[in-house]
Amino acid sequence: MMRAILDAGAHDESFIDDRTEGFDAFRKALEDVSVEDASRLCGIPADRLRDAALRYARAERASIVYSMGITQHTHGTDNVLSLANLAMLTGQIGKASSGVNPLRGQNNVQGACDLGALPNVFPGYQSVADDAIRERFEAAWDTALPGTPGLTVVEMMHAAARGEVKAMLIMGENPMVSDPNLNHVEEALRALEFLVVQDIFLTETAQLADVVLPAASFAETDGTFTNTERRVLLVRRALPPPGEARPDWQILCDLSTRLGRPMGYDSPAQIMEEIGSLSPIYGGIRHDRLVPDGLQWPCPDTDHPGTRFLHEGRFSRGNGKFHAVSYRPPAETPDEQYPFVLSTGRILHQFHTGSLSRRSEALNAYVNEGYAEMHPDDLAALDVADGALVRVATRRGAIVTKAVATERVASGTIFVPFHFVERAANRLTQDALEPVAKIPELKVAACRVERWDDTHGAH
Repeated sequence: MMRAILDAGAHDESFIDDRTEGFDAFRKALEDVSVEDASRLCGIPADRLRDAALRYARAERASIVYSMGITQHTHGTDNVLSLANLAMLTGQIGKASSGVNPLRGQNNVQGACDLGALPNVFPGYQSVADDAIRERFEAAWDTALPGTPGLTVVEMMHAAARGEVKAMLIMGENPMVSDPNLNHVEEALRALEFLVVQDIFLTETAQLADVVLPAASFAETDGTFTNTERRVLLVRRALPPPGEARPDWQILCDLSTRLGRPMGYDSPAQIMEEIGSLSPIYGGIRHDRLVPDGLQWPCPDTDHPGTRFLHEGRFSRGNGKFHAVSYRPPAETPDEQYPFVLSTGRILHQFHTGSLSRRSEALNAYVNEGYAEMHPDDLAALDVADGALVRVATRRGAIVTKAVATERVASGTIFVPFHFVERAANRLTQDALEPVAKIPELKVAACRVERWDDTHGAH
């Protein structure tokens, strides 16, 4: 798309000159790129690629919205850098209804990341390796803090399998369905000396736990969620927690206290005040300011109205930097033994690992079992009827599931939703990591598909 934009002279020269750097090296990296080559790689006709590129470039305002089909690759960071290049090339950033906007997998992933649920930053995306930042948090929390990044989810599982991580607390997460290479995940969790799961249901992961801590659901607690437009929204309790369930923050405070680091707060509102004191982007966010519509960070002080969109006038680093990015293939490509490309993802009528949505009769009435979407030509070549069972196998495992004929997927590709533990797509996926963000390559795996007979097995 960027090559097509440059060929047509549709790039925004004034934006590039005034607000960016590195354009010449970026442009040089595109010299060996052609729209026709891209068409062959992605299966989209070249004329449609050109049309999409020019529609985007010439729009008064255009927004890029991406999700995990971009990031869950071993070149995911390059993919995101390419989207940033595309936005800067056309000046479609730094104004309303533009920019590069990630959709997150659950409703509060944005808020969790904002507040330090990442292995390399404190709340507000402040680096743990920065001595001055770390000292400020150490003073506020009255404890020593490590200056080296921790492990990502997949790295933790590898470390547990090696015996290097002895215990885990898993909170509101179900890796026994959602993580790649589930056979290895199960091996890792069983290798732990002690596993605690904090959740609202006895999920597949909780069933492996030594201790389960019952948590309150979103409707049974007070606090905030932050959505994908950086809007911090007030959550107010609608129901009392059932039985012994308690809000997450209370459980964590008691755990910390019993582990030797006393932690006590009166309310989520008090916690938000501490967040504002330590995280500049949340500096002016308080619970009493979030009614009725919330606030968008950065909101540096209590007089600030919040920030509707980012990068107006300048980027946080000064000039926006173009990155010269070259195409790299996935870690695993089809071969004679595994000739199909497997991709996994979500469907409309179920949510994530199904621990909530599969308890809904209304949603289950639409879809309540796993399947594999395949092109009709591929099914015909395998002598498999629409709706018949197939065995899908990769180098990590196999599942038997129903085949669904559809032209939504290209020939040579199959799609399997990951919500259904009894036909778990993540038994098949690989845990090869993207080197910068350490995201696993869930979207591409080489697989084999065989006709399955209940009596005689695979054919």
